[in-house]
Amino acid sequence: MFRRNETRPVNAGGVVIGGGSPVTVQSMTNTDTRDAAATVRQILELEYAGCEIIRVAVPDSEAAEAVREIKKKIHIPLVCDIHFDYRLAIKCVESGADKIRINPGNIGPFENTLAVTKKCKAAGVPIRIGVNSGSVEKKLLEKYGGPTSQALFESAAGHVKLLEDADFRDIVISIKASDVNTSLEAYRLTAERFDYPLHVGITEAGTVRGGTIKSCVGLGAILSLGIGDTIRVSLTGDPVEEVRVAKDVLRALSLGGRKMVDFTSCPTCGRTEVDLITVAGTVEEGLEKMEREGVFKRPVKVAVMGCAVNGPGEAREADIGLAGGKGCFLIFENGEIVEKIDEDGAAEKFLACVRNKFTR
Repeated sequence: MFRRNETRPVNAGGVVIGGGSPVTVQSMTNTDTRDAAATVRQILELEYAGCEIIRVAVPDSEAAEAVREIKKKIHIPLVCDIHFDYRLAIKCVESGADKIRINPGNIGPFENTLAVTKKCKAAGVPIRIGVNSGSVEKKLLEKYGGPTSQALFESAAGHVKLLEDADFRDIVISIKASDVNTSLEAYRLTAERFDYPLHVGITEAGTVRGGTIKSCVGLGAILSLGIGDTIRVSLTGDPVEEVRVAKDVLRALSLGGRKMVDFTSCPTCGRTEVDLITVAGTVEEGLEKMEREGVFKRPVKVAVMGCAVNGPGEAREADIGLAGGKGCFLIFENGEIVEKIDEDGAAEKFLACVRNKFTR
């Protein structure tokens, strides 16, 4: 087991980032923040999926004002994402934001940064310095010939100095690139230099399929170095998928909550005589729902298999298993066949068995 880097704790709306606290999962809404009702609906969906900190874009004063209404109806810390206009950051703090994300390099002169830090310090609101490979300062791009890991690190270091010069140290840092190796090296350099907690992610990772692969590789590599206090998976799609992937990454590294369901299913082959892909998908979705509801009495191993070669063996090894035959399935419990069921409605009947046997 790797050892996590020691970082100072930062409190964002009651959730502690760093200081040895569990790695938290973040996401960002893709609704129009000015539409408070739609934004709240999406945040509540994300909460249900396991999101622990949520960020919203604040492009104008109307969005900053909507933060006040949004904050009243959600249950997790709210981060406001600010660019260009420092006054929006101040207004968001007044509207109840739990954390502000800024890039000091794009909100104008030092006086603007100073005004934001004074407001945040008085309200006890932390600031995340967010450096992305797509918005590195021109002078650093020229110096390093592009958005290299060193350029990202130097950008972050310069922004940290701006906040420290304003006597502000309630800081979280992120330094994201869309390239895994660049991100890995940039985070390593930053972790060596600072003890501020790090928000880790691979920016603009891609669609749900490609972005999941890139994010899992990148986050896994960075977290395995002991680096990272909060994470966000960036996907082009439903942000609920971001949360699911992030939770699975943490569980795979034993950094998140214990997964109550160990689900196994076979890849199918020419011997399969049932629609296993549909059945397995329905079962997995149902198990995830039960797990989110917190109804399992203990960890459960579940197998859904497609043919007579490995199916019965895998199903017998599980606490409860489903093994396909010709247009039918056998249900196994603790290694014993307990029932033969038709393919029609098999997933629903199997989930009912799981709920009856293994939940409260």
